[in-house]
Amino acid sequence: MHRRYNFAYSILASVVVLGLTPPMVGAAPPAQIAFASDRDGNLEIYVMDAEGGNQRRLTNNEHDDWEPSWSPDGTRIAFTASKERNARDRHPRIYVMDADGKNRRRLTENPATEWGPSWSPDGTRIAFTSCVDRCSHIFVIDAEGGNQRSLTNNEQVGWGPSWSPDGTRIAFTSYSKREILAGNKEIYVMDADGSNQQRLTETPANEWSPAWSPDGERIVFVSDKNESYEIYVMDADGKNQRRLTMNIAHDVHPSWSPDSKRIVFVSQRDGNLEIYVMKVDGARQIRRRTIHGSEDSYPAWFDPAFAVEVAPFSVGPAGKQFRMWGWLKQVRR
Repeated sequence: MHRRYNFAYSILASVVVLGLTPPMVGAAPPAQIAFASDRDGNLEIYVMDAEGGNQRRLTNNEHDDWEPSWSPDGTRIAFTASKERNARDRHPRIYVMDADGKNRRRLTENPATEWGPSWSPDGTRIAFTSCVDRCSHIFVIDAEGGNQRSLTNNEQVGWGPSWSPDGTRIAFTSYSKREILAGNKEIYVMDADGSNQQRLTETPANEWSPAWSPDGERIVFVSDKNESYEIYVMDADGKNQRRLTMNIAHDVHPSWSPDSKRIVFVSQRDGNLEIYVMKVDGARQIRRRTIHGSEDSYPAWFDPAFAVEVAPFSVGPAGKQFRMWGWLKQVRR
């Protein structure tokens, strides 16, 4: 009886130990912020940890690279690039590269100026702005190139697209052609096919640079309604607008953290353009992320814990390391 008790106890203890011992998981890379900087002479794309450490350069070209946009799985970055300074055609174009800066390639083949790429949540398309007939319009193209089409029409200019997290709508900045001289910039939203355009803001000031929160509930944007450029946030339907920053310096280029709890942005408050992070409840939580003395701008946040694509994973036999072959999507925390 005593031996039977010891045997049962040892089995139970083994089960408890196995249950409490976490499997060995390959450590995922930390959250990162991609950004543009001219610290080495011209605008290049860099990346750093979300807390500002481990800053490193991804591009190394004779021309300018800026406006990085992460693919949903974090494996690639779309960006804007001008051609070489000695090239006859220096208009900016949309490019794509691997997240380590390799395999750079041009995505579009248009003669017009292009900028502001924004990756769709499912990773299949990239929205961007193109100057057509001296007016800015929003286009979308397949992520591998091809099937390019315009989303805004001849009566409505638009730029700065930002996808809703479910991929059904796009926020953007616009005004009608009739308002180009007398009008002001406002935030609009449309369906992903360009239909059902609706105006979200309507003030005497200018509002631009919208960015949709990953949880789909809010849109952050820039406004000059208080003279300097400040960052505001509103509900996704345009209601409950409120100011987040309050500084005589300009605050621009807002972008969300993947958990929708913080906002990364650019400010001149310390003399030159640097990158800062704040909580969504506003300016009292601001933390500076770059301290370089150069012009750092266009931040974009990626966290592997919130990667969209789910790849197969396998668990090795006992005694071997648990290997994760992809990152699991976390819709919300």
